[in-house]
Amino acid sequence: MTPSAYLAHYPEPPTDAAVADARRELQAQQEQLLALSEKITSAEDALAQIVVERKRAIRELRREKLLLEEKVIYTKAYISPIRRLPHELLRHIFLFNFDDHPCCAWVLASVCTLWRRLTLSMPRLWSKIRLVTNQSATADTIRLWLERSGDKVPLDIEIYLRVNGVSNEGSSTRTRPASPTPWLHPPSPPPHYVIPHPPGTAMLLPPAHTPIIVPQSPSHHDSWGSPPPPSSRNTPQAQRNAHWGHIAIFYLIEQMHRWQRFVFRFDRQFPSMSALKSIAVIGDAPILREFEISCAETIYASEWPWIPSSSPATSMALGKLESLMLHHVPFKWSSPIFKTNLRSLNLRSLPSNHLPLDRIMHIIASNPDLESLTLYFAVALPAILPLVQTSLPRLRELTFGGHYHMSQLADSLVLPSLEILNLDVEARDPIEDTITNLLQRSNNPPITRLSVSYGSTSSSTLYYGPGGVVISWGFLTDLNHLQSLSIGGTPLEPFLSALGMPDEEQTHWACPNLTTVAMKSCHAHSDGIAKLVQLVEARNPESGSATMVNGVIPTRLQHLELYDCATLGQDVIEWLKKRVDEVICTEPSSYVRSP
Repeated sequence: MTPSAYLAHYPEPPTDAAVADARRELQAQQEQLLALSEKITSAEDALAQIVVERKRAIRELRREKLLLEEKVIYTKAYISPIRRLPHELLRHIFLFNFDDHPCCAWVLASVCTLWRRLTLSMPRLWSKIRLVTNQSATADTIRLWLERSGDKVPLDIEIYLRVNGVSNEGSSTRTRPASPTPWLHPPSPPPHYVIPHPPGTAMLLPPAHTPIIVPQSPSHHDSWGSPPPPSSRNTPQAQRNAHWGHIAIFYLIEQMHRWQRFVFRFDRQFPSMSALKSIAVIGDAPILREFEISCAETIYASEWPWIPSSSPATSMALGKLESLMLHHVPFKWSSPIFKTNLRSLNLRSLPSNHLPLDRIMHIIASNPDLESLTLYFAVALPAILPLVQTSLPRLRELTFGGHYHMSQLADSLVLPSLEILNLDVEARDPIEDTITNLLQRSNNPPITRLSVSYGSTSSSTLYYGPGGVVISWGFLTDLNHLQSLSIGGTPLEPFLSALGMPDEEQTHWACPNLTTVAMKSCHAHSDGIAKLVQLVEARNPESGSATMVNGVIPTRLQHLELYDCATLGQDVIEWLKKRVDEVICTEPSSYVRSP
């Protein structure tokens, strides 16, 4: 309705009577409007009440539904086939899983109440400690692990401590590609390890090639490589970092009588490293079979009053010890730990540990049943007492590195069962004499792997070159069982010629069973690449087998490595890959810039 139509019955202009009528009508309209508003409000309140009641009813129905769904899940779980398995059979299944996944107990204990109860009742499932940690993480993980393993089950312990916060200031902005070396670091942690990470992450049982992840207290970044700033030295986090080793080693030492295998590795020096001194004879380990303390870098430490530095008169219960590995930690040659008839011995001494050769030989001779021997001494003094020829009839693997005097030890050994020989000593004399004399003295054992100066080709001396200096490769003709050969720091051409097609002076192939050749930092002249191609062409012809010489056909090469030897060119590399199954090549001119 328009205003003109609504006011049509009123006169214009308005009279007094018309105004009075309009006022009465306005009052009636306002009263009607108020009444309608009250009705609307009342209806809305009633509707809101109904909505509230219905929502309350819906919530109650949903709650009942959730409760019923939970009951359905519990009922289904109760009648599931796996629930019917006897607990004894379930325990056997857990143990089978434990063989492949040493840390499976953490996962199994989080599946359900029954599995958790069974897992916690089986100390053996907690007997293998596999932990990759750092000083910022809590040491309570070790305590909890030990508590759950009970007090009688033998312990197999491997702990890797990653020390954070060391910057590489002052390092060159050009870094060369890395090549393999057995001396730089202890082995990396294998799979199936507990690794600290923020809580709340889901736990899954991964395939065998991935580690098991267990929630743990969050780690905190902290710089340990240098002293913290004054404002942070007294913070709780800094104090925890400073005492991590003492707390963790305290928990471990309490269970020393149950140690069957103890491996503790760390990448560099850390503030609480002195806690390792607590591994003393006061806690005998009568069932200990393998003991290792290793640091990847040289540390600065004086003598420690611990087992490897104990006096000869010390009595200790280590009758079952078979494997010992000490890298960059203090030890004494006269310690009783070296007189336990070891099967495997691996020592890398500190630069401050200056031992004469006869005392190093004393360590070797005290373990006549050795099967694997690895020694690296940066400094070795001449023998005080005459070296006595020592026979190790069971030794299969020998690795010597470091000071040039170490080659004299090889000249005093007889190794009739030797299969693997690694030499990486500083060279004064051609190393082939040491190799030849050792093999002849040992009645030519069947060597299958030989490495000469492949670990480190950069010598620390000014007058003597790396250990790979070989004048003549004639001794290779006597290594008929050799399958893998790695060399470093030697001229490339004579080496390749020795392995190539026999010439008029040679009566047979050198190393006819050779399948793997690795070369590192072997300087080449103009014909070095041509010699390499001729070698591959002779042993791996495009079709058929290699040429027979005196009834012998050499095995085809399967693996070829060249690190910083020569610039081959892409065409040569592609040709090599067509002839050899696996080719790895790093050219000298390639490098990457550090960030």
